[in-house]
Amino acid sequence: MENWFIILISLCVAALIKALFNLLYPTKTSNYKLPPSPSPFFMITKFRYYRKSLLEFESFVRSLHSKLGPILTLQFDSYPLIFITDRFLAHQALIQNGAVFADRPPPTPISRIISSNQHISSAVYGPTWRLLRRNLTGKILHPSSVKSYSHACKWLLRTLLDCLSSQSKSGNSVQVVDHFQYAMFCLLVFMCFGDRLDQKKIKEVEDAHRQLVLNLNRFHIFSVLPRLTKILFHKRWQQFLRIRQRQYDSLMPLIKKRRKVKEERLKVNDDYVLAYVDTLFDLELPEEKRKLDEKEIMSLCSEFIAAGTDTAAAALQWVLANLVKYPHIQEKLFTEIKGVIGDSKMPYMKAVILESLRRHPASHLGVPHTVTEDVVLNGFLIPKKASIYFMVADMGWDTKAWDDPMEFKPERFLNKGEVFDITGSREIKMMPFGVGRRICPGLNLARLHLEYVVANLVWWYGWKSVDGSDLNMEENHEFTGTMKYPLEAHLYPRFE
Repeated sequence: MENWFIILISLCVAALIKALFNLLYPTKTSNYKLPPSPSPFFMITKFRYYRKSLLEFESFVRSLHSKLGPILTLQFDSYPLIFITDRFLAHQALIQNGAVFADRPPPTPISRIISSNQHISSAVYGPTWRLLRRNLTGKILHPSSVKSYSHACKWLLRTLLDCLSSQSKSGNSVQVVDHFQYAMFCLLVFMCFGDRLDQKKIKEVEDAHRQLVLNLNRFHIFSVLPRLTKILFHKRWQQFLRIRQRQYDSLMPLIKKRRKVKEERLKVNDDYVLAYVDTLFDLELPEEKRKLDEKEIMSLCSEFIAAGTDTAAAALQWVLANLVKYPHIQEKLFTEIKGVIGDSKMPYMKAVILESLRRHPASHLGVPHTVTEDVVLNGFLIPKKASIYFMVADMGWDTKAWDDPMEFKPERFLNKGEVFDITGSREIKMMPFGVGRRICPGLNLARLHLEYVVANLVWWYGWKSVDGSDLNMEENHEFTGTMKYPLEAHLYPRFE
């Protein structure tokens, strides 16, 4: 009892000292309050949404925006969660004040382990992040490097078409999402390790990756009072460590093999396809003056593969689903492909891809941001370490920016006669890849792969719904926004 009394008195004294300090030494943001939040009673009655699916939580936040305005606060954890739904505020934050809003929130115990203490997407804004980002965009994702992977893209396409062909010949409908995921996974593994792995090894790496992704929701419990939850949920914590070890065991032999291959080929000045892992071996972290260790290299490889697999597979499925749902769009696209063989300029194809990304963004909330210092936005305080979420889907569905935003209309990207700025540098009307300094570095590669694969799938096959039924386009959103009921279609060869 005496210990609790001492703790209580200490907290009161600390709060009093902080209040006096703020009174005597006010800062520029001292007179500003946090964005509006619901009443404590309302939060208690609605707390159950925090434990449900991301879509349900997103719907809950959307209902609050309609009452509280375009920027609001929820206080679930140690630091506030701030949600922004207005695209003009997003532009003010991420473009006009990009450096201030370019940081990431403190990692949870799980993300700290998975990312080896934060790298790339979750990295703190600073020298290490800039080094890793520059390495990624200046080498593997540079246009000159992307061209060198053209043979890998052809291999991916051949693998995908063979799988679809074998199933379509039976006369049965084809559920495509597994084929899309496998094909994209093969391509990303090739880009990462510079080698075509046999099917058994691919399956081993994919299973380890998939097991981690599917269980992440169960492991988020360790974000709250980690020391206590590790004791209360000891078996679950041990399961997480086993899954992480399995991922390590599947990737580490590939990393060590690639290091040996690189050293041997450099001795004889042999030319070879540069792989992502090759670029990591000689990097020196600027703040710590050391090279990356094995676990950090593994984490970066894992993130490289994970970032492009599920998102690309989901995007492909949404594009094909809309082409099945709207046959006239599919035929118009086929006509364009037929007329421009050998020509990379396919405006309608680009419009179809953009419209699918607008209508079905991979992430509805994006990766959270935080600020490097306390700032004021729209008259409200945005404190340091607060997690800031931008309502990506809502911005792409804004009725003030788009006519009939919930309808699938690729033509909306053809009317102005100019190239649509998906980076949001001039104006944010959609941000499926994020915008500003933390924009997805694989943006151009993702669009290139989508256009290439969709063009070939539509060229070789006609896509039709099963028994003429209307597709259910309901979403399921956990880590990426995918179809709740996976696309199943009849494929008809266009050329016998």
